[in-house]
Amino acid sequence: MTTTQAHFLRRDPAEIQPWTETCGQIRFLIDEKDAAAGEVCEVEITDAKLHYHQRTDEFYYVVDGNGRMLLDDEEIELHKGVVVYVPRGVKHKAWGNLKALIVCVPRGVLNDVHELE
Repeated sequence: MTTTQAHFLRRDPAEIQPWTETCGQIRFLIDEKDAAAGEVCEVEITDAKLHYHQRTDEFYYVVDGNGRMLLDDEEIELHKGVVVYVPRGVKHKAWGNLKALIVCVPRGVLNDVHELE
């Protein structure tokens, strides 16, 4: 009988320095080097750049704030509690005053950002 040791990760956003990325001020809570199935980041969005991902799907959960999101040619409203699934290949950007948790599957999203503006 073989056993494997389970690993877990715990991250506190207050301990991670944010930086500016395509979507805004970003903090990766779970990133590629952690070798998890996906990545999790906290993002403060005011005016993201239009972009898409060839290999990555994203799930946005709006933690706080209000704004809008463009998904290809469709514009939607965002507010606290809304979840948006953005499949790979969909051109997207958000704007407003938003704080979102984004889950990226599979991992490696920073190497899969294709800016269009």
